Amino acid sequence: MSSHDSLRQFLEHLEIERGSSLKTVDNYNRYISKFLTWGNIKNLNEITEDKIREFRLYLNRLPGSTKGMGPRISKSENTMKRNTQNYYLIAIRQFLKYLGKRGITAMAPDKIDLAKMKERQIDFLTGDELKRILSAPNGSDEKSLRDRAILEMLFSTGLRISELCSLPRDINLERDEISIRGKGEKVRVVFISDTAKDAIKNYLKIRKDLRGGLFDDLTPRSIQRMIKIYAAKAGIMKHVTPHVLRHSFATDLLSNGADIRSVQVMLGHANIATTQIYTHVTDAHLKDIHKKFHTKS
Repeated sequence: MSSHDSLRQFLEHLEIERGSSLKTVDNYNRYISKFLTWGNIKNLNEITEDKIREFRLYLNRLPGSTKGMGPRISKSENTMKRNTQNYYLIAIRQFLKYLGKRGITAMAPDKIDLAKMKERQIDFLTGDELKRILSAPNGSDEKSLRDRAILEMLFSTGLRISELCSLPRDINLERDEISIRGKGEKVRVVFISDTAKDAIKNYLKIRKDLRGGLFDDLTPRSIQRMIKIYAAKAGIMKHVTPHVLRHSFATDLLSNGADIRSVQVMLGHANIATTQIYTHVTDAHLKDIHKKFHTKS
């Protein structure tokens, strides 16, 4: 079987058997097809460790555009970012894993190592900054009440921006929880705080139309702009985005004693290693240990 026929079957497997979204399937197709086309790979036995190594060198030296569908470029080096390079490698590795499970002879997927990443820097808001931005939409008109509800919901639930935009209007506020279909079509439950619930109720009381989703009059981009405006109004100098509020949600939980496994579930992270990026900013007890035991000059 040719490499391209095998790729077609793998993509069908992702869509039908794995239930992956069309966007996910398209991304896998793009990453793997790029590799097969670059290497002029017609047969699966042409996928070798040497070929993978050459492809990694190619990606690492590849300049490109930061716009549209082009590769993401590091501003400091003007080359493809390491995490983008890893998307290609992960896709190829999953393809090879699929082939192995089907009994098709191909290179072992565990021979592909991912590029090492620098530790991520997590931006989050302090308690005082949160109070200021959440109270920034202080009007009683429909727009102000809507914006307040959006900010409260993002901090209360840790929702991704795409998940927020897909919220239905008729959520059950009496249960203080919502079922969310997130990344990979996985369903999880998020919980609504009393302040977020009150903000939504106040918004719905004044909202004039009766159809559509809860915030479907806004796009992710317009919500990003809205948050930027309120951050400036609140005197916050940081670059505040919906994801910063999601980071603040996780940091707040861990700082107040929540276990990392529970936070992982609430964030919808498939791997707990993703959630562990927050732990280095929530080890408040380390400061107390330093004060107690460090030799004072």
